[in-house]
Amino acid sequence: MSEINWMNEVEKRKDDLLKDTQNLLHIKSLLDEENTFSDAPLGKGVKEALDFMLSLGEKDGFIPKNVGNLAGHLEFGEGEELLGILCHVDVVPEGDGWASDPFAAEIREGKIFARGAIDDKGPTMAAYYAMKIVKELGLPVNKRIRMIIGTDEESDWRCVDHYFENEEMPTLGFAPDADFPIINAEKGIADIDIVQKLLVEEEGKGNIEVLSFTSGKRYNMVPDHATVTLNIIGNQMDVVQRFTDFMKQHQLEHHSHVENGELILEVKGVSAHGMEPKKGINAGLFLGEFLSKLDLNPSASDYFKFVSRYFFNDSRGVSLGVAYSDEVSGELTINPGKLSYSRQSGGIVGLTCRYPVTNKIDETKKKLDELLEVNGFAINKFKDTKPHYVDENEFLIQTLKKVYEEQTGEKSYLIAIGGGTYARSLKSGVAFGPLLPGRPDIAHQKDEYIEIDDLLKATAIYAQAIYELAK
Repeated sequence: MSEINWMNEVEKRKDDLLKDTQNLLHIKSLLDEENTFSDAPLGKGVKEALDFMLSLGEKDGFIPKNVGNLAGHLEFGEGEELLGILCHVDVVPEGDGWASDPFAAEIREGKIFARGAIDDKGPTMAAYYAMKIVKELGLPVNKRIRMIIGTDEESDWRCVDHYFENEEMPTLGFAPDADFPIINAEKGIADIDIVQKLLVEEEGKGNIEVLSFTSGKRYNMVPDHATVTLNIIGNQMDVVQRFTDFMKQHQLEHHSHVENGELILEVKGVSAHGMEPKKGINAGLFLGEFLSKLDLNPSASDYFKFVSRYFFNDSRGVSLGVAYSDEVSGELTINPGKLSYSRQSGGIVGLTCRYPVTNKIDETKKKLDELLEVNGFAINKFKDTKPHYVDENEFLIQTLKKVYEEQTGEKSYLIAIGGGTYARSLKSGVAFGPLLPGRPDIAHQKDEYIEIDDLLKATAIYAQAIYELAK
């Protein structure tokens, strides 16, 4: 067989690839647990995106299967062994400040701009077209090739949990949901809710009463907005002036207004993926830091002083006494992605802790429990996903290294990340692209995009990888 020019095969299908990518990006596939149906247990948007992929695959001759309306797969090929390509079609909330409609999938400057363009709808379509190329060329394969499509990757992974309770585990596979060259180590992920124990007698203390405070919707996003409603005994303008001075000092966009006699303060930050909080500006932590310096009602005062002391300007768990790093996967990180306080229920910090491969999370939790107990707080949710590591010498990694080097002309190397990809649900799985070295990581940020040239390049890499792994 003559050598295949994979990039040439991609170029032949470029127009269809872009059109299908845009059509998938048009779907507002956000988790919607308030509006669920028997055939859409996570909401209509994510189900629509799943149906879109299954219908597209069926039209192109793949064998489709819907697995409980939570996940699905598209398959071709024959053989005892199964090669899995794990993708997801759900996206995080779009946030504010976009230059164009986040679901318009507008093409400009050689890029497609949309929520999900890089995470993970663009890469999903690249992997789909890669499978399509291998299938249409009629290449001999001795494994079944299966794209597994999830709908809850950005939240609780109920999709893959359900899928693997009911379906076969692939022999090996990859997730096109991170960076090139190859990610063989993924940190552990502990999503934790820390709640305040309300023991404080509130009557007649503090000149400022915090009625409500909220910031953030997801553990794995740096919150880009925070708001607080205050009832002030005394001069509101003094608080407004202090607020303005503080936010100007930190160069943050901010607003204040009075409604029904109550003062409402708002702060805008910068969203980013929670695996590296330093890439964003946490609006909730900055507003919390400001509030911690005011004469508040006792429970609010305790909450905001706690937030200030243990989380402000510290994403490495140093103040909490849980800092840790290793050579394989780097530093432990902490992102408080959901912050709230109300007079009735007190304060909550919902955070994601991304911990290194060699970190013993039980010991970390024990340290945290002890510190929280002293401060009048406690953990009431602790969801742990263990770290994932694949040895460099495995056939999967050696094959992907070869493919990457042949397609890019660049040296391949291994990476560890703080994000969690579906690769960790496989016994032998790695994350593989689509973000090329040197490209900014704009997943979970406003104006998310994928470079069209990179989308095409990723498709060629995936096509050769699928063939080399399955032949």
